[in-house]
Amino acid sequence: MWGFTIKKTFFDFWDHLFLVVILNVGFLLLLAVPFLLPPWLYRFGVVPSAISFVVGILLLFLYSGAVSFMMKEVAYYRDPGMTEFIQFLKESWPSSLVFGGIVVCHLFVLMVAFPVYASMKSIFGTIALVLIFWFSVLWFLASLYFFPLRTQVDSNLKKILKKCFLVFFDNTGFTVFLAIGAAILFVLSFLTAFLLPGLTGILLWFQVGFKLRLLKYDYLETHPQVDRRQIPWDSLLTEDRERVGKRTLKGMIFPWKE
Repeated sequence: MWGFTIKKTFFDFWDHLFLVVILNVGFLLLLAVPFLLPPWLYRFGVVPSAISFVVGILLLFLYSGAVSFMMKEVAYYRDPGMTEFIQFLKESWPSSLVFGGIVVCHLFVLMVAFPVYASMKSIFGTIALVLIFWFSVLWFLASLYFFPLRTQVDSNLKKILKKCFLVFFDNTGFTVFLAIGAAILFVLSFLTAFLLPGLTGILLWFQVGFKLRLLKYDYLETHPQVDRRQIPWDSLLTEDRERVGKRTLKGMIFPWKE
């Protein structure tokens, strides 16, 4: 199942290459707000610089929410157009804004808490640092499912946050796999100045991984008595494998020669 996640993501990405590039250009333009504007505004004081950073992060999350809806369509074998982007933005902005706010608050806590507890040089400070570190790791891994849950399952914010942790603890190994895959895609993106696969490609990776993982829960819903560790992935993935099909590198680059 893990190998097919890689395969499907790659082919979905390849089939929508132009769309991915266009959406990544949007990400690059927005990244200037939290990372290039604050240093310039710092000459006018800390407050304008901090405000521009927070606003920039929130704008990135608003954009990511709409892009996630676009990538969800791709993962479900549909072909979304740029005209649908505004519709997805209107649909996703409340949850995306709250998610971005949570991330900003978490970053603020880390920036304040780590220096404070590190300066204590005591058992209490060490324990606090360890707890903050591991909570941050757990939150990061669980939060990978936020946008996939929002686009594919639920629109209720409380339920989404709860399910983020439920899905993570039920699929810990797969979640780590998704995180490692996202890290690899992030590193590869440096080679193309984040045009390919870029942040859009990473969001597609999460959407595909979660789409395929949902097959497990559909199966368990209809077979509640089975062993949760014995999921028949070969049969569950049959339809997706047929949709993706068998392809060759030559056929992908020169389809008219196949």
